[in-house]
Amino acid sequence: MNEKYNVSASPHIRDKAKSSNIMLMVLIGLLPATLFGIWNFRHENAWILVVVTTAAAVLSEYIWEKLMHKPITIKDCSAAVTGLLLALNLPPTLPWWMGVVGAVFAIIVVKQLFGGLGQNFMNPALAARCFLLICFTGRMTYFVYDGVTGATPLANLKAGEAVNTMDMLLGFTRGTIGETSVIAIMIGAMFLILMGVIDLRIPGSYIISFVVFIVLFGGHGLDPQYITAHLCGGGLMLGAWFMATDYVTSPITSSGKIIYGICIGLLTGLFRLFGGSAEGVSYAIIISNLLVPLIEKVTLPKPFGKGGEK
Repeated sequence: MNEKYNVSASPHIRDKAKSSNIMLMVLIGLLPATLFGIWNFRHENAWILVVVTTAAAVLSEYIWEKLMHKPITIKDCSAAVTGLLLALNLPPTLPWWMGVVGAVFAIIVVKQLFGGLGQNFMNPALAARCFLLICFTGRMTYFVYDGVTGATPLANLKAGEAVNTMDMLLGFTRGTIGETSVIAIMIGAMFLILMGVIDLRIPGSYIISFVVFIVLFGGHGLDPQYITAHLCGGGLMLGAWFMATDYVTSPITSSGKIIYGICIGLLTGLFRLFGGSAEGVSYAIIISNLLVPLIEKVTLPKPFGKGGEK
C-alpha cells in the first residue's frame, strides 16, 4: 500500500464555499438597502457616513493586524460587512466621526480582541450600535426625513398615534439609513436565500414568535395594520435577515437555530411593548448571541455510539 493518507480530526466534510465568498454575497445582498438609503437620505449626505464607516472598519482591521504581526485578513470582506451593517444602523445625520468611533469599537474591541473572525461572541455591528447609543444617545435618536425632524413611525405607534404602513413598507419615512425600505431589504434577502447563504429557520422563527407575542400582549389582537407596522419598523427586517443570521454568533444546530430565533422574537416584543424604547432589535439579538453557547449545549446531538440516558 503506497497511498499516503492525511490523518486529521473530524469533521472531514469539505465545502468549496469560502468565508470571503459568503461575505461578498452578503455585501451584494446589502446593496439594495444601501443604495435606497443613500438615495432616500440624499439631503443628509448619508453616503458619506456609509463610505467613511465602512472604510474605517476595514482600515481598523488592517492596522490592528499589522501592529500585532498577524496575517492580514481584510480580503475576506468580513470587516467591510461589519462596517456597512453598522452604517446602515445609524441615523443619516450622525456626524461621520461617530461612525468611525463605532467602526473601531466593532473591529478592535468586539472582533479582534476576541481572536478575529469566527471568535467574536456577539455581532460586532450591533454591539457597536449599542455602544454608540449609550455614548451619544441624543445624536443616535435624532431622525430626519425630507428636512423635517421627528420621531420614527415605531415611536409614534408606541405613543398611540396612527402611522402610514405603506410608507414604512416602501421606505419613505424616518429611521436609520438601511432600515426604512422593507422591499429593498427583502430583495437582498431573497438573493441570499437563493444563494444558500441564509437559513430560513432563524428569520422565520424570529418573525413568527415576534408576531405571536405582539398579538397576545400588544392590545390590538390580530390587527393587520398594527402587525405590519411593527414588522416594517425599527430595523426588524434588517436584523432578522442580515444580523441574526450571522454565522459566527448564531447556533449551528437546526433546533438551536429555531430556539435562537424564538428568543430574539420574544425579547424584541418584550423590549418594544414594555421597555422604554420603541426599538429593541439590537439588544434582543446581542443578548441572544450570549445565549448561543447554552442553546448549542442543549441541542447538540449525541455522538454516534454514545450510550442512552441513565
